Parts: sequence; structure tokens; C-alpha cells
Amino acid sequence: MSIESQVVSPARFSAQIRSHALQTRIMDLILEQGLDVGDALPTESELAAVLGVGRNTVRESLKVLQALGVIEIRHGFGMFVAPNNFSALTDGLAFRGRLSLRHRGEEAMELIDVRQALESGLIGSAIDLMTEEQLGDLRGTMELMEAAAQAGKPLAELDAEFHRKLYAPLNNELLINLMDVFWKVYRQIHRALGSGPVDLGEQARVHWEIYQAVADKDKTLASERLQRHFDGIRLKLKDVAAR
Repeated sequence: MSIESQVVSPARFSAQIRSHALQTRIMDLILEQGLDVGDALPTESELAAVLGVGRNTVRESLKVLQALGVIEIRHGFGMFVAPNNFSALTDGLAFRGRLSLRHRGEEAMELIDVRQALESGLIGSAIDLMTEEQLGDLRGTMELMEAAAQAGKPLAELDAEFHRKLYAPLNNELLINLMDVFWKVYRQIHRALGSGPVDLGEQARVHWEIYQAVADKDKTLASERLQRHFDGIRLKLKDVAAR
């Protein structure tokens, strides 16, 4: 039977709702018990007793929470509250973005919109907090990027490092993690679109322009240049939508 011809029955749909509710209840229980990253969870039997469901039902929900990065299961040791892990989010967003390229690329464009809004919207605050040392560190990354471009080497890793350092003054770990998530998604979408020959010199020049606006503390210009930074992939996505 093809995927298109499969229909989710009302009973199965109801089971999915109950499963999601149980996952939410387990997360609530973690918070209610004051558990933190690295702390051990109650055993499957204890959870089943507290939640009033069977162990197999609990086990299935725990597997989902593990996939979501909420808990980690160490066989032979138990279950623990997982540390921050954005890999599940990255994989899910990248899949949805790439899948949308088969149609009009709308979800991929939405992901680019979010990343652009984050970067252009927060650059002013980053400029306000940036120290001379941090600015020098950012320039150092640009010099490495320039050297790599002249040597014909890929700039992807230095590009990502530049953007991380650009927002490091905000001291916002969640933001940096989200930036990494969107960067990985962005690169996967870019590869899936097929970029053709890359003008490394132009790529370095665009980043030099962003750096210069930041060094001059010109918030408006820095924001505008960051927005234009996404013009290339936007044009590619518009081509997908026009097909």
C-alpha cells in the first residue's frame, strides 16, 4: 500500500493524542519534581504507577522523549534529564525545508525568514555590547576567511564562526544554539538546491562589509547588509517556487 493511500483511523489518531498527552505529563513531572540536567528520572515501573498506565505505554513515550532530546536513556544505568541538544530540532527543520523544495519551497523560505529576522534584528544589541577584544577576534576570523578565499578553500566553517562571534557579545546560549540550528539547516537547503560555482572572493567581500559596519558601530547599515546576505538563497528559492 502506498503512503498516499494510507489513512489514519480515528482509533489510531486518538492513540496519538493520548501518547502526546502522556509525553507532556512526563515532562511536567520532571519539572514538578525539581529535576535538572543530569538528574535521574523515576524508573519505568514508578512512572507507570504514578501516571496510571502500563509500562509498555510509558516505554513508548520515553522513546519519543529521548528522540526529542528531553531525556537520555543509558542502558544499565537508568534514565536522565538530557543536556541541551538541538540535533533533533536541526534534523526535523532540515527535513521539512528540503522536502518543501519538491514543491514551492515555502517552508525553506520561512526558515530563511526566521534566521534573517534573528540576525538583522539583534545586530544592534550585539554592537552595543561588543568589546574591542571581541571585535578584534571577529576581524581575525575575517582575515582567515580572506586567506581561505584566496587559496580557493571552502568558507562554510569560517562563515559559521563569523556569525557566532558576531552575536557572542549577547551572551545568550539559546540564541547561539538556535543560530547553529538555522545555520545547519541553511547549509543543507543550499546544498540541496545546488549552488554551482561559488565566488569565494565575493563571499569574503560581503562578510568584510558586514564587519566594517559593525566596526563603525553603524547599526542600520549592519542590519541592511545582513539582510542582503540572504539575497542569493532567496533568489534560488524563488526559482523553485516558479517551477
